[in-house]
Amino acid sequence: MSKRDELITKYAEDLKKIGEAVDNDLLTKVTIGCGPAIYNKDAATVSGSDPKELETVKNNFLIKKLGLEDSDKLDQAIDTVIEKYGKSNRNKYRAVVYYLLTKHFGKEAIYN
Repeated sequence: MSKRDELITKYAEDLKKIGEAVDNDLLTKVTIGCGPAIYNKDAATVSGSDPKELETVKNNFLIKKLGLEDSDKLDQAIDTVIEKYGKSNRNKYRAVVYYLLTKHFGKEAIYN
């Protein structure tokens, strides 16, 4: 099993822990879309308490990747996902956060 496959398995386990049904095909595509960041300990996770980090998620993923308009709805969605993932969970994997945001906005078609 490749390192990426191991990480996807770990991400799927995290999603199951929070009660999410896992679309393995979408999770794989989102993970691949994260590029080499998934292999870097710092870049692989999202700090839910760092406003700068959350702004990066909004600008680089929601606006640039998913093509959404900047609005309060984006910030609310990020808050919802961080809350669902668990504010106290120190390892919020970027691929999982992006997966949850993709599902939240119904933008799965971007990865097809």
